[in-house]
Amino acid sequence: MTLRHRLTNEIAAREADLVALTQDLIRIPTLNPPGENYRDICDYLDRRLTKAGFATEMIRAHGAPGDSDRHPRWNIVARREGTRPGACVHFNSHIDVVEVGHGWTVEPFGGELREGRIYGRGSCDMKGGLAASIVAVEAFIAICPDYAGAIEISGTADEESGGFGGVAYLAEKGYFSPDRVSHVIIPEPLGKDRICLGHRGVWWAEIETHGEIAHGSMPFLGDCAIRHMGAVIEAMETRLFPALAARRTEMPVVPEGARQSTLNINSIHGGEPEQDADYTGLPSPCVPDRCRMVIDRRFLIEEDIGAVENEVRSVLEAVRDGRPGFDYTIRELHRVLPTMTERDAPVVGAVAQAVAEVFGHEADYVVSPGTYDQKHIDRIGRLKNCIAYGPGILDLAHKPDEYVGVGDMLQSAQVMALTLDALLGG
Repeated sequence: MTLRHRLTNEIAAREADLVALTQDLIRIPTLNPPGENYRDICDYLDRRLTKAGFATEMIRAHGAPGDSDRHPRWNIVARREGTRPGACVHFNSHIDVVEVGHGWTVEPFGGELREGRIYGRGSCDMKGGLAASIVAVEAFIAICPDYAGAIEISGTADEESGGFGGVAYLAEKGYFSPDRVSHVIIPEPLGKDRICLGHRGVWWAEIETHGEIAHGSMPFLGDCAIRHMGAVIEAMETRLFPALAARRTEMPVVPEGARQSTLNINSIHGGEPEQDADYTGLPSPCVPDRCRMVIDRRFLIEEDIGAVENEVRSVLEAVRDGRPGFDYTIRELHRVLPTMTERDAPVVGAVAQAVAEVFGHEADYVVSPGTYDQKHIDRIGRLKNCIAYGPGILDLAHKPDEYVGVGDMLQSAQVMALTLDALLGG
């Protein structure tokens, strides 16, 4: 019997365990924000991985954005040494999930198994991938105990809000330095026969327009900041959005619509604050003297970050030139440069070979429309040999009735186990 068949059989025998593990992870509601139950899920992973022979570390990201005594940013890093020197393969998964939202027909944290799918917030993004990597590693160790090097598994915080309390913090502490880790696989839900090489860039900014407060019955005595913001949006509609739609990238970004530059208006807040839900009175009649808008600009590897920023500023300046009384401020919130691992990188070749063995066809190479924690492994850890590969359908991420297919997890676990053999000489 070939090694592939032995690994396939070993993983198939662990299907019930894979399902139960995924359900257990989903049932720990690690909502971010604010960052709930991080220690609980790390403790769960600690118990599981310690039994499999891993040495574990619990690492709190003291001082990172979001970290507090009420919501500490806990991470776990587990390592199991091989029998002889060699490379280190690291599987990194984020433990946090986004808000539930509306429209669910199943319990969001129930982990319900129905017709081969496990439902729940975070099932696809990305607790199914975390579970698949754990089962893949355990199966590989059972079949190939005499492997070289080391295997690491991490569960990290805050990917959904930038990763600063998770992978970024660990990278700053040296956990992803090339002298410690050789290959990194992030089991994000990009598809079981796809290798994700990287992601587009992102630039977030807050724009505020200024006005003057006055009585709502005499708006001519004030200056409406919301109307000023309306002029900004109109300028974006006529000048900026068409320009972005015309730009295309050579990066294999999926889905197709994300192969262009994009801009999303993330939020708008103007005028007096919203009152609590139990407030029964009317608002006061005031002309709003402030309006804030957050924009989310995703840009291509062919674009310069300085040009991205200046393009938005030029729109604002054009509005200022043509609109009496218009004034604004702009503040950068977040920036991430695009990244893309080369196709000839060792981890890419190993996963591609495994995909071909499991599925009988070549892997597709893709780039993510949004950023994920590869940015920190690349920019802070200085480790270029990193990809995303995992089960799940990207379009289901952050949606109601999110699910992950059990069959997809099993096949992805086979790919991960064969990848370990290729890289560690099991």
